[in-house]
Amino acid sequence: MKSLMQTLTRRVLATTVVAAAAAGAVAAYAADLKVGLSVSLSGPNSSLGVPYAKGMQAALAYKPEVNGRKIQLIVLDDASDPTTAGRNARKLVEEDKVDVLMGTSGVPAALAMAQVGREAKVPMIGLTPISLEGPDGAWLFTVAQPTQLMIDAVVQRMKKDGVKKVGYIGFSDAWGDLVYNALMKAAPAAGIEVLGNERYARADSSVTGQVLKLLAMRPDAVMTGGAGTPGALPFLALAERGFKGHVYGQHGLINPDFVRVVGAAGQGALMPTGPVIVAEQLPDGYPTKKIALEFRSIFQKTNNAPTSDAFSAYSFDGWLVFTDAAARAKGEPGTPEFRQSLRDAIASTKEVVGTHGVYNFKPGSVYGVDERARVIVELDKGKWKLQP
Repeated sequence: MKSLMQTLTRRVLATTVVAAAAAGAVAAYAADLKVGLSVSLSGPNSSLGVPYAKGMQAALAYKPEVNGRKIQLIVLDDASDPTTAGRNARKLVEEDKVDVLMGTSGVPAALAMAQVGREAKVPMIGLTPISLEGPDGAWLFTVAQPTQLMIDAVVQRMKKDGVKKVGYIGFSDAWGDLVYNALMKAAPAAGIEVLGNERYARADSSVTGQVLKLLAMRPDAVMTGGAGTPGALPFLALAERGFKGHVYGQHGLINPDFVRVVGAAGQGALMPTGPVIVAEQLPDGYPTKKIALEFRSIFQKTNNAPTSDAFSAYSFDGWLVFTDAAARAKGEPGTPEFRQSLRDAIASTKEVVGTHGVYNFKPGSVYGVDERARVIVELDKGKWKLQP
Protein backbone atom coordinates (compact mmCIF):
# COMPACT_ATOMS: atom_id res chain seq x y z
CA MET A 1 0.00 0.00 0.00
CA LYS A 2 2.78 2.40 0.92
CA SER A 3 4.56 1.56 -2.32
CA LEU A 4 1.46 2.34 -4.37
CA MET A 5 0.96 5.69 -2.64
CA GLN A 6 4.61 6.59 -3.22
CA THR A 7 4.31 5.63 -6.90
CA LEU A 8 1.14 7.68 -7.34
CA THR A 9 2.75 10.64 -5.60
CA ARG A 10 5.82 10.43 -7.83
CA ARG A 11 3.64 10.31 -10.93
CA VAL A 12 1.57 13.28 -9.85
CA LEU A 13 4.67 15.30 -8.99
CA ALA A 14 6.29 14.38 -12.29
CA THR A 15 3.19 15.49 -14.18
CA THR A 16 3.14 18.74 -12.23
CA VAL A 17 6.82 19.46 -12.85
CA VAL A 18 6.58 18.75 -16.57
CA ALA A 19 3.47 20.91 -16.87
CA ALA A 20 5.07 23.76 -14.96
CA ALA A 21 8.26 23.59 -17.01
CA ALA A 22 6.30 23.62 -20.26
CA ALA A 23 4.20 26.57 -19.14
CA GLY A 24 7.31 28.52 -18.12
CA ALA A 25 9.21 27.76 -21.31
CA VAL A 26 6.47 28.53 -23.81
CA ALA A 27 3.81 30.94 -22.58
CA ALA A 28 1.71 30.29 -25.68
CA TYR A 29 0.94 26.72 -24.58
CA ALA A 30 -2.70 26.15 -23.68
CA ALA A 31 -3.50 25.88 -19.99
CA ASP A 32 -3.47 22.36 -18.53
CA LEU A 33 -6.65 20.58 -17.62
CA LYS A 34 -6.72 19.45 -13.99
CA VAL A 35 -8.42 16.33 -12.65
CA GLY A 36 -8.75 15.87 -8.88
CA LEU A 37 -9.12 12.27 -7.70
CA SER A 38 -9.86 11.36 -4.09
CA VAL A 39 -9.95 7.63 -3.33
CA SER A 40 -9.35 5.25 -0.44
CA LEU A 41 -5.74 4.15 -0.71
CA SER A 42 -5.92 3.05 2.94
CA GLY A 43 -8.60 1.92 5.39
CA PRO A 44 -11.49 -0.58 4.98
CA ASN A 45 -12.33 0.62 1.45
CA SER A 46 -8.80 0.36 0.10
CA SER A 47 -9.65 -2.87 -1.78
CA LEU A 48 -11.82 -0.60 -3.93
CA GLY A 49 -9.75 2.58 -3.80
CA VAL A 50 -6.47 1.07 -4.96
CA PRO A 51 -8.04 -0.30 -8.17
CA TYR A 52 -9.70 3.09 -8.76
CA ALA A 53 -6.29 4.76 -8.55
CA LYS A 54 -4.60 2.21 -10.80
CA GLY A 55 -7.39 2.50 -13.34
CA MET A 56 -6.96 6.27 -13.43
CA GLN A 57 -3.25 5.91 -14.10
CA ALA A 58 -4.09 3.63 -17.05
CA ALA A 59 -6.62 6.20 -18.27
CA LEU A 60 -4.02 8.99 -18.13
CA ALA A 61 -1.63 6.86 -20.17
CA TYR A 62 -4.39 6.04 -22.67
CA LYS A 63 -5.43 9.66 -23.25
CA PRO A 64 -3.03 12.20 -21.69
CA GLU A 65 -4.33 15.33 -23.45
CA VAL A 66 -7.40 16.94 -25.00
CA ASN A 67 -7.23 19.41 -27.89
CA GLY A 68 -3.52 19.95 -27.27
CA ARG A 69 -3.97 20.54 -23.53
CA LYS A 70 -2.12 18.15 -21.26
CA ILE A 71 -4.11 16.65 -18.41
CA GLN A 72 -2.73 16.94 -14.89
CA LEU A 73 -3.95 14.26 -12.46
CA ILE A 74 -3.83 14.99 -8.71
CA VAL A 75 -4.49 12.02 -6.40
CA LEU A 76 -5.37 12.21 -2.69
CA ASP A 77 -6.06 9.43 -0.15
CA ASP A 78 -9.27 9.81 1.87
CA ALA A 79 -8.37 6.87 4.17
CA SER A 80 -11.93 5.47 3.77
CA ASP A 81 -13.31 8.41 5.76
CA PRO A 82 -16.20 10.54 4.39
CA THR A 83 -15.04 13.61 6.32
CA THR A 84 -11.57 13.34 4.79
CA ALA A 85 -13.10 12.82 1.35
CA GLY A 86 -15.00 16.08 1.70
CA ARG A 87 -11.87 17.85 2.94
CA ASN A 88 -9.89 16.44 0.00
CA ALA A 89 -12.51 17.69 -2.44
CA ARG A 90 -12.34 21.17 -0.94
CA LYS A 91 -8.53 21.19 -1.19
CA LEU A 92 -8.65 20.03 -4.80
CA VAL A 93 -11.14 22.76 -5.67
CA GLU A 94 -9.79 25.69 -3.65
CA GLU A 95 -6.03 25.06 -3.69
CA ASP A 96 -5.38 22.95 -6.77
CA LYS A 97 -8.09 24.63 -8.88
CA VAL A 98 -9.17 21.39 -10.55
CA ASP A 99 -11.65 21.47 -13.43
CA VAL A 100 -13.35 18.22 -12.43
CA LEU A 101 -13.58 16.03 -9.32
CA MET A 102 -13.60 12.22 -9.41
CA GLY A 103 -14.11 9.67 -6.65
CA THR A 104 -14.45 7.78 -4.41
CA SER A 105 -14.52 4.33 -2.78
CA GLY A 106 -17.83 4.43 -0.91
CA VAL A 107 -21.25 6.06 -1.15
CA PRO A 108 -20.99 8.21 2.03
CA ALA A 109 -17.60 9.59 0.97
CA ALA A 110 -18.79 10.20 -2.59
CA LEU A 111 -21.78 12.14 -1.28
CA ALA A 112 -19.43 14.31 0.79
CA MET A 113 -17.39 15.10 -2.33
CA ALA A 114 -20.50 15.79 -4.38
CA GLN A 115 -21.66 18.38 -1.86
CA VAL A 116 -18.37 20.27 -2.24
CA GLY A 117 -18.60 20.10 -6.02
CA ARG A 118 -22.12 21.47 -5.99
CA GLU A 119 -21.23 24.34 -3.66
CA ALA A 120 -18.10 25.26 -5.65
CA LYS A 121 -19.77 24.67 -9.04
CA VAL A 122 -17.16 22.14 -10.12
CA PRO A 123 -18.47 19.09 -12.00
CA MET A 124 -17.93 15.71 -10.36
CA ILE A 125 -17.81 12.32 -12.03
CA GLY A 126 -18.68 9.74 -9.40
CA LEU A 127 -17.08 6.30 -9.57
CA THR A 128 -19.55 4.67 -7.20
CA PRO A 129 -23.37 4.50 -7.36
CA ILE A 130 -24.81 7.51 -5.58
CA SER A 131 -28.31 8.91 -5.71
CA LEU A 132 -28.75 12.67 -5.93
CA GLU A 133 -31.52 14.00 -8.13
CA GLY A 134 -32.72 17.52 -8.94
CA PRO A 135 -30.75 20.59 -7.76
CA ASP A 136 -28.62 18.51 -5.34
CA GLY A 137 -27.25 16.48 -8.24
CA ALA A 138 -26.92 19.31 -10.76
CA TRP A 139 -23.10 19.09 -10.83
CA LEU A 140 -22.84 15.32 -10.35
CA PHE A 141 -22.62 12.48 -12.87
CA THR A 142 -21.64 8.89 -12.23
CA VAL A 143 -20.27 6.17 -14.48
CA ALA A 144 -21.28 3.40 -12.07
CA GLN A 145 -24.50 1.60 -12.85
CA PRO A 146 -27.57 2.71 -10.88
CA THR A 147 -28.23 0.26 -8.09
CA GLN A 148 -31.79 -0.40 -9.22
CA LEU A 149 -30.61 -1.43 -12.70
CA MET A 150 -28.27 -4.03 -11.21
CA ILE A 151 -30.59 -5.36 -8.50
CA ASP A 152 -33.39 -5.73 -11.05
CA ALA A 153 -31.11 -8.17 -12.88
CA VAL A 154 -30.46 -10.08 -9.65
CA VAL A 155 -34.17 -10.35 -8.91
CA GLN A 156 -34.80 -11.64 -12.44
CA ARG A 157 -32.20 -14.31 -11.76
CA MET A 158 -33.78 -15.13 -8.37
CA LYS A 159 -37.12 -15.69 -10.09
CA LYS A 160 -35.46 -17.96 -12.65
CA ASP A 161 -33.84 -19.88 -9.78
CA GLY A 162 -37.23 -20.41 -8.12
CA VAL A 163 -36.57 -18.23 -5.06
CA LYS A 164 -39.71 -17.36 -3.07
CA LYS A 165 -38.18 -15.95 0.13
CA VAL A 166 -34.88 -14.05 0.31
CA GLY A 167 -33.12 -12.77 3.43
CA TYR A 168 -31.15 -9.52 3.37
CA ILE A 169 -27.89 -8.54 5.07
CA GLY A 170 -25.88 -5.45 4.13
CA PHE A 171 -23.79 -2.52 5.32
CA SER A 172 -25.26 -0.19 7.93
CA ASP A 173 -24.66 2.84 5.70
CA ALA A 174 -25.88 4.44 2.49
CA TRP A 175 -24.70 1.54 0.30
CA GLY A 176 -26.60 -0.98 2.40
CA ASP A 177 -29.66 1.26 2.12
CA LEU A 178 -29.38 1.55 -1.67
CA VAL A 179 -29.20 -2.22 -2.16
CA TYR A 180 -32.02 -2.93 0.29
CA ASN A 181 -34.33 -0.29 -1.17
CA ALA A 182 -33.69 -1.56 -4.71
CA LEU A 183 -34.42 -5.12 -3.59
CA MET A 184 -37.65 -4.05 -1.87
CA LYS A 185 -38.77 -2.27 -5.04
CA ALA A 186 -38.07 -5.18 -7.40
CA ALA A 187 -38.83 -8.32 -5.36
CA PRO A 188 -42.63 -8.04 -4.82
CA ALA A 189 -43.35 -7.77 -8.55
CA ALA A 190 -41.37 -11.00 -9.04
CA GLY A 191 -43.37 -12.77 -6.34
CA ILE A 192 -40.43 -12.81 -3.91
CA GLU A 193 -40.78 -11.98 -0.21
CA VAL A 194 -37.88 -10.17 1.49
CA LEU A 195 -37.12 -11.46 4.99
CA GLY A 196 -35.24 -9.35 7.53
CA ASN A 197 -33.02 -6.32 7.11
CA GLU A 198 -29.80 -7.22 8.92
CA ARG A 199 -26.92 -4.72 8.92
CA TYR A 200 -23.25 -4.54 9.89
CA ALA A 201 -20.50 -1.91 9.81
CA ARG A 202 -17.69 -2.00 7.26
CA ALA A 203 -15.13 -2.36 10.06
CA ASP A 204 -16.91 -5.31 11.78
CA SER A 205 -15.09 -8.63 11.99
CA SER A 206 -18.12 -10.90 12.42
CA VAL A 207 -21.77 -11.09 11.33
CA THR A 208 -22.64 -14.28 13.20
CA GLY A 209 -25.57 -12.78 15.10
CA GLN A 210 -27.12 -11.23 12.01
CA VAL A 211 -26.80 -14.43 9.98
CA LEU A 212 -28.35 -16.55 12.76
CA LYS A 213 -31.37 -14.21 12.77
CA LEU A 214 -31.74 -14.58 9.02
CA LEU A 215 -31.44 -18.37 9.06
CA ALA A 216 -34.13 -18.58 11.74
CA MET A 217 -36.52 -17.05 9.15
CA ARG A 218 -35.79 -19.97 6.77
CA PRO A 219 -35.07 -18.05 3.55
CA ASP A 220 -34.60 -19.86 0.22
CA ALA A 221 -31.72 -17.51 -0.58
CA VAL A 222 -29.77 -14.56 0.85
CA MET A 223 -29.06 -11.20 -0.79
CA THR A 224 -25.98 -9.32 0.42
CA GLY A 225 -25.43 -5.56 0.40
CA GLY A 226 -21.73 -5.21 1.15
CA ALA A 227 -18.69 -4.19 -0.88
CA GLY A 228 -14.99 -5.01 -1.09
CA THR A 229 -13.41 -7.36 1.43
CA PRO A 230 -15.93 -6.60 4.24
CA GLY A 231 -18.58 -7.84 1.82
CA ALA A 232 -17.23 -11.38 2.24
CA LEU A 233 -18.38 -11.70 5.86
CA PRO A 234 -21.97 -12.87 5.16
CA PHE A 235 -20.74 -15.48 2.67
CA LEU A 236 -18.27 -16.85 5.21
CA ALA A 237 -20.83 -16.93 8.02
CA LEU A 238 -23.47 -18.63 5.86
CA ALA A 239 -20.99 -21.26 4.70
CA GLU A 240 -19.91 -21.96 8.29
CA ARG A 241 -23.53 -22.74 9.15
CA GLY A 242 -24.06 -24.99 6.16
CA PHE A 243 -26.53 -22.80 4.29
CA LYS A 244 -27.40 -24.56 1.01
CA GLY A 245 -29.48 -21.88 -0.71
CA HIS A 246 -28.30 -19.38 -3.31
CA VAL A 247 -26.31 -16.38 -2.09
CA TYR A 248 -26.47 -13.29 -4.29
CA GLY A 249 -24.23 -10.25 -4.36
CA GLN A 250 -23.98 -7.08 -6.41
CA HIS A 251 -21.39 -5.06 -8.31
CA GLY A 252 -19.73 -3.76 -5.13
CA LEU A 253 -18.12 -7.19 -4.69
CA ILE A 254 -16.40 -7.58 -8.05
CA ASN A 255 -12.74 -7.38 -7.09
CA PRO A 256 -9.88 -9.83 -6.49
CA ASP A 257 -9.57 -9.05 -2.78
CA PHE A 258 -13.18 -10.13 -2.22
CA VAL A 259 -12.48 -13.33 -4.16
CA ARG A 260 -9.35 -13.99 -2.10
CA VAL A 261 -11.05 -13.39 1.26
CA VAL A 262 -14.29 -15.23 0.51
CA GLY A 263 -12.48 -18.33 -0.77
CA ALA A 264 -14.58 -21.48 -1.12
CA ALA A 265 -17.49 -19.79 0.69
CA GLY A 266 -18.11 -17.76 -2.47
CA GLN A 267 -18.41 -20.77 -4.77
CA GLY A 268 -21.53 -20.41 -6.91
CA ALA A 269 -22.29 -16.84 -5.81
CA LEU A 270 -24.27 -14.93 -8.41
CA MET A 271 -24.10 -11.18 -8.94
CA PRO A 272 -24.39 -8.46 -11.57
CA THR A 273 -21.43 -6.58 -12.98
CA GLY A 274 -20.39 -4.45 -15.88
CA PRO A 275 -19.46 -6.55 -18.94
CA VAL A 276 -15.78 -5.56 -18.70
CA ILE A 277 -15.19 -8.20 -16.03
CA VAL A 278 -15.89 -10.98 -18.57
CA ALA A 279 -14.80 -9.10 -21.69
CA GLU A 280 -13.20 -12.12 -23.37
CA GLN A 281 -16.41 -14.14 -22.82
CA LEU A 282 -18.66 -11.57 -24.53
CA PRO A 283 -19.92 -12.16 -28.07
CA ASP A 284 -17.90 -10.28 -30.70
CA GLY A 285 -20.73 -7.89 -31.47
CA TYR A 286 -21.11 -6.68 -27.89
CA PRO A 287 -20.69 -2.86 -27.96
CA THR A 288 -18.19 -2.61 -25.10
CA LYS A 289 -15.96 -5.58 -25.92
CA LYS A 290 -13.36 -3.77 -28.05
CA ILE A 291 -12.69 -0.91 -25.62
CA ALA A 292 -12.73 -3.31 -22.67
CA LEU A 293 -9.92 -5.34 -24.21
CA GLU A 294 -8.01 -2.13 -25.01
CA PHE A 295 -8.39 -1.09 -21.37
CA ARG A 296 -6.97 -4.40 -20.19
CA SER A 297 -3.96 -3.94 -22.44
CA ILE A 298 -3.14 -0.37 -21.31
CA PHE A 299 -3.75 -1.32 -17.67
CA GLN A 300 -1.22 -4.15 -17.97
CA LYS A 301 1.36 -1.83 -19.53
CA THR A 302 0.81 0.94 -16.98
CA ASN A 303 0.64 -1.13 -13.79
CA ASN A 304 2.75 -4.17 -14.76
CA ALA A 305 -0.13 -6.42 -13.71
CA PRO A 306 -3.45 -7.54 -15.17
CA THR A 307 -6.75 -6.09 -14.04
CA SER A 308 -9.33 -8.48 -12.58
CA ASP A 309 -11.72 -6.05 -10.91
CA ALA A 310 -14.60 -3.82 -11.97
CA PHE A 311 -13.44 -0.69 -10.13
CA SER A 312 -10.36 0.22 -12.15
CA ALA A 313 -12.59 0.19 -15.23
CA TYR A 314 -14.98 2.72 -13.65
CA SER A 315 -12.04 5.13 -13.42
CA PHE A 316 -11.21 4.48 -17.05
CA ASP A 317 -14.79 5.14 -18.12
CA GLY A 318 -14.93 8.31 -16.03
CA TRP A 319 -11.85 9.52 -17.88
CA LEU A 320 -13.45 8.73 -21.27
CA VAL A 321 -16.57 10.70 -20.34
CA PHE A 322 -14.46 13.61 -19.05
CA THR A 323 -12.17 13.80 -22.10
CA ASP A 324 -15.11 13.60 -24.50
CA ALA A 325 -16.81 16.49 -22.69
CA ALA A 326 -13.59 18.50 -22.30
CA ALA A 327 -13.08 18.39 -26.07
CA ARG A 328 -16.46 20.12 -26.47
CA ALA A 329 -16.25 22.56 -23.54
CA LYS A 330 -15.65 26.28 -24.15
CA GLY A 331 -13.36 28.69 -22.36
CA GLU A 332 -10.04 28.45 -20.56
CA PRO A 333 -9.45 25.63 -18.03
CA GLY A 334 -9.32 26.85 -14.45
CA THR A 335 -12.11 29.37 -14.93
CA PRO A 336 -15.74 29.25 -13.75
CA GLU A 337 -16.83 29.61 -17.37
CA PHE A 338 -14.94 26.49 -18.42
CA ARG A 339 -16.27 24.44 -15.49
CA GLN A 340 -19.84 25.46 -16.31
CA SER A 341 -19.29 24.58 -19.96
CA LEU A 342 -17.65 21.28 -18.97
CA ARG A 343 -20.63 20.43 -16.78
CA ASP A 344 -23.02 21.20 -19.64
CA ALA A 345 -20.92 19.11 -22.02
CA ILE A 346 -21.00 16.09 -19.69
CA ALA A 347 -24.78 16.50 -19.39
CA SER A 348 -25.05 16.21 -23.19
CA THR A 349 -22.82 13.13 -23.57
CA LYS A 350 -24.05 10.90 -26.41
CA GLU A 351 -23.10 7.25 -27.05
CA VAL A 352 -19.64 7.34 -25.48
CA VAL A 353 -18.59 3.69 -25.45
CA GLY A 354 -16.83 2.63 -22.26
CA THR A 355 -15.78 -0.64 -20.68
CA HIS A 356 -18.86 -0.94 -18.46
CA GLY A 357 -21.47 0.49 -20.79
CA VAL A 358 -22.44 3.07 -23.38
CA TYR A 359 -22.89 6.51 -21.79
CA ASN A 360 -25.71 8.93 -22.52
CA PHE A 361 -26.20 11.67 -19.93
CA LYS A 362 -29.00 14.18 -19.76
CA PRO A 363 -29.77 17.10 -17.42
CA GLY A 364 -31.52 16.04 -14.23
CA SER A 365 -30.12 12.50 -14.02
CA VAL A 366 -26.78 11.48 -12.52
CA TYR A 367 -26.66 8.14 -14.36
CA GLY A 368 -25.79 7.51 -17.99
CA VAL A 369 -26.04 3.77 -18.70
CA ASP A 370 -28.74 1.29 -19.69
CA GLU A 371 -29.16 -2.51 -19.84
CA ARG A 372 -25.99 -2.78 -21.98
CA ALA A 373 -24.05 -2.08 -18.77
CA ARG A 374 -24.97 -5.25 -16.88
CA VAL A 375 -24.41 -8.99 -17.07
CA ILE A 376 -24.81 -11.76 -14.48
CA VAL A 377 -21.68 -13.64 -13.44
CA GLU A 378 -21.06 -16.64 -11.22
CA LEU A 379 -18.00 -17.13 -9.03
CA ASP A 380 -16.61 -20.53 -9.99
CA LYS A 381 -13.34 -21.69 -8.40
CA GLY A 382 -12.15 -18.11 -8.02
CA LYS A 383 -13.06 -17.04 -11.58
CA TRP A 384 -16.00 -15.02 -12.87
CA LYS A 385 -18.11 -16.87 -15.43
CA LEU A 386 -20.65 -15.18 -17.68
CA GLN A 387 -24.19 -16.48 -17.12
CA PRO A 388 -27.21 -16.32 -19.44
